[in-house]
Parts: sequence; structure tokens; C-alpha cells
Amino acid sequence: MKTQALLIALMVLMLPCVASIADATATIPSLSPFGPFEIPDNAAMELLDKMGVGWNLGNTMDAFSDPYHGNEMDIEKSWTGQMTKEALFIALSKIGYRTVRIPVSWHNHVDDSFRISERWLNRVQTIVDYAYSRGFYVILNTHHDVGKSYYYPLNEYKDLSDNYIRSVWSQLAERFADYDEHLIFESMNEPRMKDTNYEWTFNKNIPDCLEAMENINRLNQLFVDTVRASGGNNANRYLMVPGYAASPDSAIGPYFRIPEDSAENKIIVSVHAYTPYEFALQNGGVSVFSLDNMKQKASITYLMNDLYNSFIKKGIPVVIGEFGARDKAGNLQSRVDYAAFYTVAARSRNIPCVWWDNGAFFGNGELFGILSRSQCTFTYPQIAQAMIKYQDCRIK
Repeated sequence: MKTQALLIALMVLMLPCVASIADATATIPSLSPFGPFEIPDNAAMELLDKMGVGWNLGNTMDAFSDPYHGNEMDIEKSWTGQMTKEALFIALSKIGYRTVRIPVSWHNHVDDSFRISERWLNRVQTIVDYAYSRGFYVILNTHHDVGKSYYYPLNEYKDLSDNYIRSVWSQLAERFADYDEHLIFESMNEPRMKDTNYEWTFNKNIPDCLEAMENINRLNQLFVDTVRASGGNNANRYLMVPGYAASPDSAIGPYFRIPEDSAENKIIVSVHAYTPYEFALQNGGVSVFSLDNMKQKASITYLMNDLYNSFIKKGIPVVIGEFGARDKAGNLQSRVDYAAFYTVAARSRNIPCVWWDNGAFFGNGELFGILSRSQCTFTYPQIAQAMIKYQDCRIK
């Protein structure tokens, strides 16, 4: 019996990794698009239209451990238990996603001069190629690298931060110089004063917050200048830059500056928005999202209006690089309704939105997973389908 069970288990693991449309335990709501909204006629807006909706390969290449003294290649599976399979991207393509964000932490893979390990860089390129070769728009970033040994947005760490950002991005720009506009570079992930009272809250009345924002502006400019000077397709590549902690409020406010650029309108504003917070992100918060709850829907609508009026209406591209909702006691229908409404609100205004998937389906952590890393099938296909259904809902 043990031998038979082992053979069955092995057969299951060998099954093809494709998108699975499971029997529905939740229904995708029928929603009408907002608008019509005026969308300027330029290449950046065309790009956003093509990007549609996307998915994050979270808790994978962005995993890290400080300090770390083991085999650096084991880090990829340290948080999810899985190495990344090409079949994941087959599943994503089959169900209809058009954008993939690949978060990468580099600081466990650099030497004292911030030279990236060749093995790690090769592995990242392999995973980028999994997506890029299938026509995805691919967002590649520096993720959990904010820290006082790498980059940190205060004046005290200016030289260190400049060296880190310049070194890492010059290497990445060189490695990927021949990739076309389907590969988008993102300077930093949620740059902030880590481990302080203002880690997640920008307060214009706090001098350190203003100093941090000014340093983030400088690092974004350094990123743009470094990539543009590297040659190849980098001279005209789309580049994403965040404000403080990638919050919409910090990007919309007066202290964030879009970098100057030698290319025309190729800077994308990067924001993250787990809205409404009590439902989407708060641990132990509200578990129900209702399409009859005007307050919940209004929080999303206000967000999208702010992004539209501040950027899209002016012809400036913006991407919501992370959004999502935790699994709270099996609240699948609420998550499906949320994904659908959020997508309609964003895509009606031509804003791409990218689901945060950290591969987590159980335990006490943040349960955002919708695609199984081991089986390469959608554990919650209805959430993905809700996004796909409305990615082209804009009234044109």
C-alpha cells in the first residue's frame, strides 16, 4: 500500500501544469464599466491598454534572509517551498493574463562592491524569459533591498544608496539591454524609512519624511539616468518609479517628482493600493466585501479617480503594481466580487492592476495565493477570471 501510494503521489506531481478551471464555488458578478473617461492619445496610454491586468510572482525571487550564509540559490524556494516552473507562465497565459511582475531582492546576492552573483542573475534572466518569451509585459524590480547596508532614503546613507542603486541597475540594464518594451524596469519597491514609526505613513510635518521623499526622488532620477546611459533598448525603455512606500497619496502629493528623462513620456508612476484596507490587507479585519456596500466601493472609486485625474488624464502612465485581498476564513465570493469591482474601476480608467500572489494558501500569514506553485493550476481560478473578464472593459 505504501508503494502504491507513493506511485500515485508521483503521478500527481508529474501531471501537466496548466491552467485549471475548477468547479465554481463563487460566481463572477456582472458589472458595467465606468465612464467613458477621456484617455489621451499617446504611446504610453496604448501601452497601458495592452498591459491589461497582471500577476505577481511574490515571495520567490524577492525572498531574503539577513544575515544569510547558505547556498544563495536556495533562497528562491525558502518562502514558498517551490522553485519557479515555466509551466506557471503557461497557466497565466492560458487563463488570459497579459502582465507579470517579477519582484527580486538582490542584496543577498551581491559582493562588497555590489556586484551581482552571476548564478543569481542567470536564474533571474531564465524566469524573465519564461514570461517574456510568451509575450507578457514583464516588470522587473529591486524589492526587499531597502536597508541601511544597501539603500536607505535618508541623507546619512546618500553615498551608500547611490552606489547600490547605480551598481545594481547598471548591471541589470546591461544584461537586458536587447529586450524590447515588453520588459519594464521598476526602480524600487516601497522605498521608505524601514523600522521607524513612519515606515508606512508619509507625514509632511515630519522633517525625516520630507528628507526621505527627497532622497527617493533623487534615487529615482539616478535610476533613470543609469538605465538611459547603458545603451541598447534601454535608451527608450519604459521605467517605473514609486513615491514614498509606493503609496498613492505620496505619489499624488506635491513632494513626489517624476524624474527628468531623455525619452518622451516613458516614466510610469508605480503605486500599490490594498483598498479598502480593512478588507484587503488588515489582519483580522473585515472579511466581507459587498457590491451593495457603497462605502467599500467608494474607497476604490476615489482611489481610481485620484490616479486618473493626477496622471492618466494628463497623459502620464500609472500602474498599480500590487493589489489583492487576503483569504479570510474562505471568503472566496467576497474576494471575487472585490477583484471584479477593483478591475472594472481601474481598467475603465486605463490603469493596469497586478494581483499580489505570495504563494500562501494556509497558515497564519498573508494568504494572497491564487495560483499553486507546485501544481501550476489556479487554486482560485474565479479570482483570476474576474480580473480577466474586465481587463478590456474600458468604453472607447
